[in-house]
Amino acid sequence: MPIRVLCVAGARPNFVKIAPILRAFRTRPRFAARLVHTGQHYDDLLSRVFFDELDIPRPDLELAIGSGTHAAQTAEILRRFEAVLVAEQPHVVLVVGDVNSTIGCALAAAKLFLDEPFRFRGARRRRPVIVHVEAGLRSFDDDMPEEVNRKLTDAIADVLYVSEPSGVANLRREGVAEERIVFVGNVMIDTLLAARERARGAPVLDELGLRPRSYAVLTLHRPSNVDDPAVLAKLLDALDRLAADLPIVFPVHPRTRTRMRDRGIALEPPRWRVLDPLGYIEFLKVMSEARVVLTDSGGIQEETTVLGVPCVTLRDSTERPVTVDEGTNRLAGTDGATIAARVAEALAAPAPAHAPRLWDGHAAERLVAHLAGELGVRLP
Repeated sequence: MPIRVLCVAGARPNFVKIAPILRAFRTRPRFAARLVHTGQHYDDLLSRVFFDELDIPRPDLELAIGSGTHAAQTAEILRRFEAVLVAEQPHVVLVVGDVNSTIGCALAAAKLFLDEPFRFRGARRRRPVIVHVEAGLRSFDDDMPEEVNRKLTDAIADVLYVSEPSGVANLRREGVAEERIVFVGNVMIDTLLAARERARGAPVLDELGLRPRSYAVLTLHRPSNVDDPAVLAKLLDALDRLAADLPIVFPVHPRTRTRMRDRGIALEPPRWRVLDPLGYIEFLKVMSEARVVLTDSGGIQEETTVLGVPCVTLRDSTERPVTVDEGTNRLAGTDGATIAARVAEALAAPAPAHAPRLWDGHAAERLVAHLAGELGVRLP
């Protein structure tokens, strides 16, 4: 009997993480893995382009959730995913990251009883096994919606696949049983390393008229940075002073663009190159050749660490401390003077000589091999 797995993705960072996992499942015939796209990100620039560039098969099931408040969006995910669970009868539900799709689908699976039992860890079981990929990360900032999603998903998941040592320490501190915690490494880095050669040949810098190491890159999308137009305007004004010396390439998230339009914020060339969101390959090229990256994204903190590109994080905390301890990352918050100081430090510091442990391009393979053992599946 095949092991039926539903892999859930809904937002841009999820697609980067799910791509290598789906590839690993495809090499194991005992697994029948299907992709569920919740539609939390539905803009082509945040969704479809990733399927094209990362060799992700078209979703088997699409929930078409769309945007909304956290409560409305999560409630709709619960409602629609429950119907999928009843129809598909999965043995495993695999969720990644920390978005509303992650907690919504995990919670729906936690309360469903399958028509037929199966074996998990040698025992009879009727509920789907919930797998959380990128478990244990903590910013210790409960004002971040993602922090709530992480903690709740970890509380109900059966298998917690961890990407960095802090995740293991956090879960142990919270009293999680050792058998649930598995350090496999970072699946997002699997995708980066697989795509790096393609990105080297991307013509995007020529198209933008840029030379390597002659510009900075900026990404902003966190609600705390962009939802209040006054906060966003103050942050961009501080960055504009930096742009006078180092032009800033700014692929603008749709959420951020709306707030800028509402505030009447205009960023003047040539200091600024304001773009629509880039595809994964193009953005990887732009990021890898940057002099410095400024961001409020967790994933970009990880990617710059492996690329050896200085990163300044426009937040007061990070759920990925390994990027600070072993990588290129510096926390700056949103104060203009602090940002300028951290950028100066980043530009003066040498790049790290190695990536963090198990960020080696094989995390998804380790994950699938371990999950097979938990389900009693023999792999060739």
